Amino acid sequence: MLKVRAGLPLMACLSFMAVAGAQPAAAQPAEMGFFVTSVGPGKGADLGGLAGADAFCQKMAASVGAGARTWHAYLSTQGQGAVNARDRIGKGPWKNAKGVVIAKDVAELHGADNLTKQTALSEKGEIINGRGDKPNRHDILTGSRPDGTAFLDDKDHTCKNWTSSTQGSAMVGHADRQGLRDDAPSKSWNSSHPSRGKDGGCSQADLRSTGGDGLLYCFALN
Repeated sequence: MLKVRAGLPLMACLSFMAVAGAQPAAAQPAEMGFFVTSVGPGKGADLGGLAGADAFCQKMAASVGAGARTWHAYLSTQGQGAVNARDRIGKGPWKNAKGVVIAKDVAELHGADNLTKQTALSEKGEIINGRGDKPNRHDILTGSRPDGTAFLDDKDHTCKNWTSSTQGSAMVGHADRQGLRDDAPSKSWNSSHPSRGKDGGCSQADLRSTGGDGLLYCFALN
């Protein structure tokens, strides 16, 4: 009897530890394959190019225990060797931090996707401020056309391929799918309007002036 009584607290303790040990694993988004960065790098649209943007996505994912996956920023570039955002994010499906599927593949992501203010969550599982919130942070850097491809004209849509924090312009999308008008660009998650501002269009202040904060869409490739 003494052994049984002595074992009961131990078993209870082990059971508690098992439950407690399971909680962090459940809290960490092991299946998360998509998020909007909760913050930007802080240098406006100067992300250090695609490599710098990808490294930032990786860093943000690692901060919540999802760094074992390979992460890329949803960004296009222009000019010689232009890169399409849709070609660098893997095949899907992608789930947000709450386990909700936002798209099963690249075609659905650029078609009948499930991206809304409630599903375009940060790596922490938090909603990004949108239109009507203070401050509005719904402008997400993409440099892309609605189908996720690069612009082919001679205008700057990527703040000099994500290396400028002064002169230039960057195409942004609305994470909350809301804008000033009831039209397709206003509702587009990846191609709403170009950045602009008194510093030249690419500074942190410029991005904030139109409802952004230098945030990125990040996707897991594997």
